[in-house]
Amino acid sequence: MKKIVLTGGGTAGHVTPNLALLPALKEADFTVSYIGSYEGIEKQLIKDAHVPYYPIASGQLRRYFDWKNFTDPFRVIKGYGQALHLLRHLKPDVVFSKGGFVSVPVVLAARQLHIPAIIHESDMTPGLANKIAIRGATKVCCNFPETLQHLPADKAVLTGSPIREELRHGDRERALRTLGFSEEKPILMIMGGSIGSVFINTALRDALDELLPDFQIIHLCGKGNLDPSKDGIPGYRQFEYVSEDLPDFFAAADLLLSRAGANAICEILALRKPNILVPLSRNASRGDQILNAKSFEKQGFSYYMEEESVTKESLVQAILYVRDHREDYIKAMRTSKQQDSVRIIVELLTACTEGR
Repeated sequence: MKKIVLTGGGTAGHVTPNLALLPALKEADFTVSYIGSYEGIEKQLIKDAHVPYYPIASGQLRRYFDWKNFTDPFRVIKGYGQALHLLRHLKPDVVFSKGGFVSVPVVLAARQLHIPAIIHESDMTPGLANKIAIRGATKVCCNFPETLQHLPADKAVLTGSPIREELRHGDRERALRTLGFSEEKPILMIMGGSIGSVFINTALRDALDELLPDFQIIHLCGKGNLDPSKDGIPGYRQFEYVSEDLPDFFAAADLLLSRAGANAICEILALRKPNILVPLSRNASRGDQILNAKSFEKQGFSYYMEEESVTKESLVQAILYVRDHREDYIKAMRTSKQQDSVRIIVELLTACTEGR
């Protein structure tokens, strides 16, 4: 059997694509191990998937002043030494990195040991961690056609992002029973991210009187953002977060309103759901979600709204527009080359093992 080490962490977005690859990797006869941080979110997610997990020290490389800038380089150096030791012990045929600062020492250690490494960049432009890791990469996978110009031509491959296979197999009828909804009206699902969005939540709730005559609404509002005064309204269900029911809810949804994180929008694309994207503003991020959303709008996949422009009136207008043009969005998404990412990435990984 071929051996692979997966790495990546810091946020769920640096872990869930790795999890999405696991079934296909096992089908391709890979033995999988994972290198992550000591306390990152990836630790529990990977252990829950029953994959051997090996922690190393990690430090963040910041572009701004922070006292940790004086200590974190030593953590990175320590992590590099630990990664060298682990890779010599595990003897993988290939490394796959989904990014995050914990992945940098792993990819650079793989280069030192002449182990091929493939990395994946989710956003339009590479983040600092991947800019460093690219030096040690054999290939760099990406989500957007525009990203290719920011990568070495001999390394860049447009793949899209791996999505969890279970999302493709939701049961619409089961969702309707869970929600208490009917087939009489289309279903709009709002996803404001794990912490929710004040702008989106407020505008959506203010617009319920205008929307509920035409839609049934699933509102994933984020932790701590439930509004008890809205409980029991016919056709409206609110949740802080859903996990097991998410594939069914996706299957039931006719329209989506979502943040523009790379993994989220790749899932929307793969499921071909007409959508409105409201990215995090530049005040709350480096602006990558804005670039993601603009790319999807340009390709005809999405309707893009700036967070600061979200009001009751603008939100209703956008939802009605996407409803009336939903077939145009679906047609555009059907033509995308970014939907078979798991197969493409596993083929790249397999090719790296040939002759080793």
